[in-house]
Amino acid sequence: MKKILLIIVFISSTFLYAQENATRGYKVKVGEQPPKIALTLLDGTPITNETLKGKVVVLQFTASWCSVCRKEMPHLEKEVWQRFKNENFILIGIDLKEKLEKVKRFITQMQVTYPFAIDTDGKLFESFTLPNAGVTRNIVLNKKGEIIFLSRLYEEKEFKEMIKTIDMALNKP
Repeated sequence: MKKILLIIVFISSTFLYAQENATRGYKVKVGEQPPKIALTLLDGTPITNETLKGKVVVLQFTASWCSVCRKEMPHLEKEVWQRFKNENFILIGIDLKEKLEKVKRFITQMQVTYPFAIDTDGKLFESFTLPNAGVTRNIVLNKKGEIIFLSRLYEEKEFKEMIKTIDMALNKP
């Protein structure tokens, strides 16, 4: 009986891992409209799905305790924000469940200048991801508001692919 139970647990965990690996922890897909977005940037600017239309958008989910986020952020600043910020583009860092003062220190430490918001209860993050998904995620939207790229963690090849996707989306009519 223990062997059968062990086999069932193994098969179940393998299936869940394969499912997580296939979706990379997302419940949204490329080509879909994103869930409802309702954020306020730290400067007080309200952000919704409607206010983002007409722009290419990167939503970067991050947190101060995330080492991979810290590794990726200088690249987002230099290779994405500084390159595209004067076009119909916005990169929004969205800190996951941290207090304002901690987020401000984090932004200062990371020396990033792109706009930031705080997902105080994690509901926005959870609207894009499966339960217990990790941060270090970039979601790219085209000018119509459709999801055109989803990344997970920081890997140079995927990051370069994201930059190409942003560039192509900006140059589409």
